[in-house]
Order: sequence, then structure tokens, then C-alpha cells
Amino acid sequence: MIKLLDTHQHLVYRDAASYSWCKDIPPLAEDNFTVEDYKKLTEGLGIGGTLFMETGVDDPDYQSEAKHVQVLSKNPSNGIKGLIVSIRPEDDTFNSWLEETLDMGVSGYRRILHVMPDETSLAQTFINNVNKIGKAGKPFDICYLPTQLTVAYDFAKSCDETNLVLNHCGVPSIAAGEIDQWSKDIKKLSELPNVTCKLSGLMAYCTPGTSSQETIQPYVDHVLECFGPSRMVWGSDWPVVNLGKGIQEWIAVTRNILSSLSDDEASAIANGNAQKIYKVNL
Repeated sequence: MIKLLDTHQHLVYRDAASYSWCKDIPPLAEDNFTVEDYKKLTEGLGIGGTLFMETGVDDPDYQSEAKHVQVLSKNPSNGIKGLIVSIRPEDDTFNSWLEETLDMGVSGYRRILHVMPDETSLAQTFINNVNKIGKAGKPFDICYLPTQLTVAYDFAKSCDETNLVLNHCGVPSIAAGEIDQWSKDIKKLSELPNVTCKLSGLMAYCTPGTSSQETIQPYVDHVLECFGPSRMVWGSDWPVVNLGKGIQEWIAVTRNILSSLSDDEASAIANGNAQKIYKVNL
């Protein structure tokens, strides 16, 4: 069984941070989603390790979240190989937090952009700061709505020396059946060599109760055609994947998708590409 490196493991510890975005999403509105929960759900399913992905905590808490999970990562039994932490390239906290987190040894950074105005990531200060992340040898995860993929293209073109990882295949509107414009925008974005596509999130974008490999296959086929197995990584998006039928379903679908590829291609998506981009080892 090919080991999966989960590049998108969210954790929810409500005593450590606040998660206002969860309050209107019933599967996520209450309870903690801990590393112990994750380990129980994925036991025996071939997870070789995880990268914690910042969980979109309320603004005052993003630094304390990173420090809380860094403590968890010190315990080898938790399987956390690295942290992708939140950062704010648009404001004056950027330089001090970049320096502090580089000293912490984080694996990468993210700024959620699908909740921000389009101009946020096109501002020169934002672009300059993301280029600093690239110069430091770290990748930057990007999360845009499908309607913002042209913005993503302009941003990515301006950050050509930074490895950018497009979260959730560009968040296609699967429930609405929209694929044509997304397909064109993904194709254009894939022409930029510094962009990698993260195979994640798709189950959450299906109409509730309809998540399946059949439902998402056209979207998977398109990103495979555009980016190829050499420019894709895998992530669970747990616990947001509970908006589908959960992490176990997504891992089963993932393994079916990988089984249609060569061993080398499957290994690249499962863990190899991510180990190179985020500089971690299984």
C-alpha cells in the first residue's frame, strides 16, 4: 500500500483558538477535531504522516494556533511531519511572523484568499512578501474561489520564484454542475510551472449526500490532464471532508484514483511531490 502524506490536515482545538467560520456548518459547528480523532479514523488506511494546515481561525488566534500545533508535532506518535501556518502578506505583521516561523521550522504558509477581496493578492506588498517566502525556500498554499482563478493566475505569474500550491483543485462548483469556465481557468493556471495542484476538498463541494468517485471524476480527470502526476499533491481536508461522507470515503476514492496510474505516478501524488515541495520525509 502506497503511503499517503496528508498535506491538508486541519485540527480544531476550541480551547486554543476560535473558529467562527464553523458556526453555520453543522458537521463542524461543535466539538474538537483532534490529532487523536484523526489517528483513530485513519488507522490502517496507509497514512504515512501529515502536514497540519492552518484552520482559518479567527484573526487574533492565528499565531497561537501555530504554536499550539507545534507542541503537538513534537510528539512523534502524532505523525505531524510539518506545519503549514497562516500568515498575512498584506500587513505589517508579516516580517516578524515570517522570521519567527522560519525559526520554528515550519514547512509552508497559507493565506485564505476566497474570503478576501480580489485586490488583496494583487497588491504589490502582498506579492513582494510572498516572493520573500519563496526566497526563504518555502511554499505558499493558495485558496481561491473558482470565480477568482483569473486573479490566481495574475498573482501566480507575479510570484514565479515561489512554489504555489492550489488548494482543492481550485474549489470547483461541483454541486452546481459548473465545469466549463473552471476547466478553462485551471488549464491556464497549469501553464505556470510554479503552480502545483492539491487533490483535496472535492467531496465537500458535491451536493450533500452525493459525494462519490463518479461525481468528482470529471474534475479529477481534468486536473490530471492539466497538471500531470508530477505537479499534484494529496490532502484529506479533514474534518471539512465530513461535508461529504468523511475521510474514510475520501481515502478509498483516492486509492481508486491512484490505482489507474503507474506506480511512479501514484507515488508522486501520494507522497513524493509533497516531500519535495514541503521538505519533509515520511
